[in-house]
Amino acid sequence: MSGRTRLTGMNFLRNRLVVLGLVLVATLLLYLLLPSIRQGSMEPSLDVQRMGLAAVSPTQLSAINVSVRTGQLPGDPPLFFREALPVDGAGRQILPRLQVVLLHGQAFSSKTWEELGTLALLATNGYQALAVDLPGFGNSPDSDTVKTDQHRVDLLGRFMEALGVRTAVLLSPSMSGHYSIPFLMKHSAQLHGFIPIAPVGTRSFTPQQYQNIQTPTLIVFGALDTNLGAQSHKNLMQLPHHSVLKMEGARHACYMDKPKEFHQALLDFLSKLDISVVRNLASS
Repeated sequence: MSGRTRLTGMNFLRNRLVVLGLVLVATLLLYLLLPSIRQGSMEPSLDVQRMGLAAVSPTQLSAINVSVRTGQLPGDPPLFFREALPVDGAGRQILPRLQVVLLHGQAFSSKTWEELGTLALLATNGYQALAVDLPGFGNSPDSDTVKTDQHRVDLLGRFMEALGVRTAVLLSPSMSGHYSIPFLMKHSAQLHGFIPIAPVGTRSFTPQQYQNIQTPTLIVFGALDTNLGAQSHKNLMQLPHHSVLKMEGARHACYMDKPKEFHQALLDFLSKLDISVVRNLASS
């Protein structure tokens, strides 16, 4: 009996050693794999840091996930858009400080603002970003219903109303001036800010019409854009509440030539608007 007892004890001890060895192996594997697992879970859905954006530090970016969703607003014509919702430093969705509506130029679309990192940058700084494909560009079909200024004004109004835009800042490069400038003239009270980037259509209005606009405006153009940039700058200077960003060494699409400088100026302008909105709410 004593021999059988010793054998049983040895088998029990051997089984425990095998189990302990398996536990040690599993622990070692987990230790080796954990860094790569954590790195994958913390990687943002948009590589904002790769764009070289200065407004948010790399440490913050590594911990913030920014999702850009797409949608299509029904109507005639239907409008395709991209949206980035504002998030805090922990990546949690928050209420927007302002809502930035981004139009685009002749050779571009809403995708331009995603690829440039502008949508993600705005979201990580607390702003809702809405970039639309204008009719006949990107994923929005062309339509005969936007052939007049009034039709284009109505289209922008429909877009903003349908998406609940109440604190709009309108950003408008080049060709999109056909939409933004008439909208500014008719509905400037709906805009908390206006950012024209060498837009077309600025010669169609009188000095008095410009001087009646009270919307804070950041006029942007490239120093090498001696045609439309210089022309729009001259006309938009008649707006009473304006500041100017002249980007040295930049061409017509100056925001593409110097995205860092453009993004920094954009955030600075929005920050000033944000303070102004808070003050107005406090005094009302």
